[in-house]
Order: sequence, then structure tokens, then C-alpha cells
Amino acid sequence: MRINRRQFVQTSMLAGAGLMLNPFKSFGNPKAYTHFGLNPFILQNPDAVFIMRTNVDIKTNSAAKKGMGLDFGRSVLGLTDDAITGIPLTHKVVIKPNVTALNLGNHTFEEGMGIVTDVDFVEGIIESIKELGISSGQFFIREVWGAYSLEQSGYNAMASRTGIDVQGIDTPALELSPDKVQWMDVPDGVWFKKIPYLWPMNAPDTFLLNISKFKAHGMGMTLCAKNIQGTIAMDYQAHCTAYGETMAGVDPAHIRPTANTDINNNYLRHKAAGIPRWDRPGSTGGIWQETWATRCLDNNSVTFAGLHIIEGIYGRDGNWFDGPDGTATDFMTNYIIFGKNQFHVDNIGHYLAGHEPGNFGLFHMAKERGMSTILNPSAIPLYEWDATSGPAAAALSDFQRFDLVTYYLQKDYNGGTEPKWHLVNEPYDYGNTAINDVSNTANEFYMKDVFPNPIQNTGTIRFYVPRHGNVAIEIMNANGQVVEVLYNRQIGRGNYTVNLNSANYTSGLYIARMQFEGSVKMQKMMVAR
Repeated sequence: MRINRRQFVQTSMLAGAGLMLNPFKSFGNPKAYTHFGLNPFILQNPDAVFIMRTNVDIKTNSAAKKGMGLDFGRSVLGLTDDAITGIPLTHKVVIKPNVTALNLGNHTFEEGMGIVTDVDFVEGIIESIKELGISSGQFFIREVWGAYSLEQSGYNAMASRTGIDVQGIDTPALELSPDKVQWMDVPDGVWFKKIPYLWPMNAPDTFLLNISKFKAHGMGMTLCAKNIQGTIAMDYQAHCTAYGETMAGVDPAHIRPTANTDINNNYLRHKAAGIPRWDRPGSTGGIWQETWATRCLDNNSVTFAGLHIIEGIYGRDGNWFDGPDGTATDFMTNYIIFGKNQFHVDNIGHYLAGHEPGNFGLFHMAKERGMSTILNPSAIPLYEWDATSGPAAAALSDFQRFDLVTYYLQKDYNGGTEPKWHLVNEPYDYGNTAINDVSNTANEFYMKDVFPNPIQNTGTIRFYVPRHGNVAIEIMNANGQVVEVLYNRQIGRGNYTVNLNSANYTSGLYIARMQFEGSVKMQKMMVAR
């Protein structure tokens, strides 16, 4: 059953979310808002995946694609008076499209469009967010593959039209000045101990929209979880480096000393458990996918995205310009797939691209590390999203599947029967406990430092929880007395940001205390006037 926009807003406000579907468009602007945020239904359903159908006739119809971006942004983001879950209107908005190392060579722009996130759609989203009162100077796009990719993909021209800050930075991470890089510790990393991101990616005062492309790749479909790889500074982004090889240009101190041993042990364990295609031998076989996926998961464990999106107005099979019959093909798939959990979004994306998600090791490893809760695409809560009326419960069978072929772990390698370009669509038994119930190696929750510290007025606290449960965050003074209950609610697995306003605190030492499942984490913070 659908609910209209006014009912949708009223229901969410009764639930305590306090978010509105773009009051500029619906009800005017009855008061001055200081925050924006996601539609409350999305916030209340962090494990769900949403699919919005688009109606673009051809991939070169710029006006139609920009219109879809406007409709999407206006329905998904709005103003809010909830200072706990909302994002201050003063924050930076970081957008990560899939621009990748585009090199058109002798190809035309139209031939290369299926390789990158559609620039017109992204422009529409940017314009919808501007309607909330966010200025052009608050938008940032960063890409490790350099300025040539942004130029050839149309993003530099879009930056000129919109006034946003777009930069391709291919300088090695260790040569970047401190103001150009945001270093993140990786508490649960298997490969990485530290990862450098292109500032302001992962900076505390940012809101990230991860907008990937519906396209095939050597990893299957290169969707949301892989897309944010391009925000990592040069050399550290080389996640596809083969097992046992050195990542050139990376400080060895930033790699865990047991990384190769741990990856190999995990690979042997996963292969014995029956992860499909993990038995393919050689440097481009299962051990390569295990290595890449490990680095991908390390990256995702410390990346705080507000929303993960697959732009599928048109989707590409093959890889880059290569594909069946010597060329890749773009299909008018007309889907926008999105949600809070990137692995659930990617799971549905693989399914709609003609693949069975259980056949991909990345999803098993994400579930094992507590970054995903569901492996079976049919068990993921699914909603069809209408830009006017909001969500309606849906089933996978409501949506057409497209055959976007890949060269992922070709069976019978070197002389076998499976073609290079194939679907990974063998039936998978999701009740197979040897695969589905592998032990969770990331049971720990953690709380990042309060930022900034010392704090004068406003700041943020970031934290991660590995599964559904109640999280309480309290601020205590130096005597251990609770001065404010900052956060107390049931949430799903994931990374979260809570805003803190210390305007009513006196100067001095305070402690932020987080409680989850009977365990406690604490961080000291100073309030300075």
C-alpha cells in the first residue's frame, strides 16, 4: 500500500523522526531549518533496498536524466529539525560518482558513457540539494584517477555549470600536503592499518553520497562497495594488486604485518566452506578475489556514507569498451537502486544484472565481518520508490532482470566451456550453513574520537555497531554525572554520526560514554570557551 506525501511526513513525525520530504516543495518553509537529512522511512529501514524506476528514452537525453536526479534528490533528502540524526546545513556535501580511469582514446563520449556514473543525473541531485539552502561552495567531488577522467566524463563541464569543487588528484598519498588528505585508522582491518582519503572525503563535517554505476566488471558488478575505492589517495587505492605483491608507494607501517598470512588463511577457509568459484587456481583466481575483497571491506569499514546509490538509468555489460562480440553494450535499464547498506544495495544490483549474489565471495565476506546481515536477495526488505508518494513494499519478481555479463572468475579456465563473457547465475542454496553462518570476526563496536576536541560549540561523534541493537550515548562531567543523554535508540548495523551541541556546557573535561549490548566505550573531550 502506498501512502501520499502528506501522510508519509505525518507518519514519520509521529514516529519521532521529524524529517520532511523537502518542505520547500511540499509545505513551504514555515520556519528556519538548520539541518537536512534523509527521508525518515529510509532512516528507519537501514537494511532495506529501494528501487526507483526512471523513464529515460535514450542515454543521451540530458534533460530527462537531470530531471530524474532532481526528482530523486527532492524525494530522498529534505530539511529537518532533528539535530541528532540530521546533518547541519553548514556541512560539506561530498559526492563520489564512478568516474574511474576513463580514457576514451579513439572512442567517442557516447561510447564511453556506460563506464561512468551519468553526469546529468548527478547534476540533478546537486541542484535538488541546493534547494535546501546549501551553497555551491559546499559541494565536493574527488577522484584519484586524475583530471583527465573528470574532463572526458563531463564532470569538469558540470562543475563549471554548477559552481562545485571537482578535482582529480593523482599525486601519491605520501606526497600530498596534510590539508589534502584525511587519514583514517582501520580498527578491524585485515590488510590496512591506515587509509588516506582525498580531503574532504571522510572528514568529520561532511555528508557523503556514494553514487556508483550499474555496470559489469572483473569483480562482477562494480557497484557501491567498490566505487568508494576511488576516494582513496594514489597508491593506497590499488586494491586489485595481486596476492603477495607489494603495494608500491604505500608506507609498510600502514599494512598489518600478518596481512598476507591472514588473507591466505581466510582464503583456504572460505574455499573449504564452498564459496563459489573460489577454487579457480592461479594469481587471477580465488586468492585474487579474496585479496581484493579484503581491502575493499577494510575501506568500507571506515567510510561513513549517508546513502549508497546505483545509477542504472542505463547499464553496461562487458568491461570498459570490451565485451561480447568485441564491444561492450549499454542497455536502458532505467533503475535507481539505493539504501543505507551498501552490500544489500549491491546484492540487489547483482541480482537485477542477471547474477545470483550468493555466487560472489564479497557478499559472504561482508556478512562474515558484520557489514551485511542478509545474503539471500529475496530476504532483503525491498521497496519500490516513487518520487511523489514514497515507498511501497515490492518483490524481486516485480522488476526485470538484465544480462550484464562479466569475466568474473571464468569457470574451466584455459580451455573450458564457459565463455569469457558470462553470467554468474548458477542456483545457490542460501540455507547452506557452511557458507551462510560463518563466524562473525567483527563483533566489536567502536566509537571514534569526538571532533573537534577541544570543542567550543558544535561537534560530532562517530561510531560503528556490528548488528541491530540499542545504542545509548551519554555525556558525563568530570564527576561522572550525566549531563545529557545524547542518543538512545534501536538501530541496525552500520556507521553512524551523532551531532553534539555543547553551547550549554561549562568549560572543562567531559566524557562521552557509549553503551551497546552491555559493553561500554568512553572518550574524553574538552569543552573550551
